[in-house]
Amino acid sequence: MKNQLMHMIREEDGQGMVEYGLIIAGIALAAIAAIWLLGPQISQFFTDIGTQMAA
Repeated sequence: MKNQLMHMIREEDGQGMVEYGLIIAGIALAAIAAIWLLGPQISQFFTDIGTQMAA
């Protein structure tokens, strides 16, 4: 039983997947923050372009 427990502790098969998950979560949070902060300016930018094209 002790050997099985030690094997489970030393096992690192899922470590890479956890690291990739954390990286993806960080990128997603950064993208959400950027969209939230820049959303009004981007919206105004496209509104101005649409107004200029209609004229």
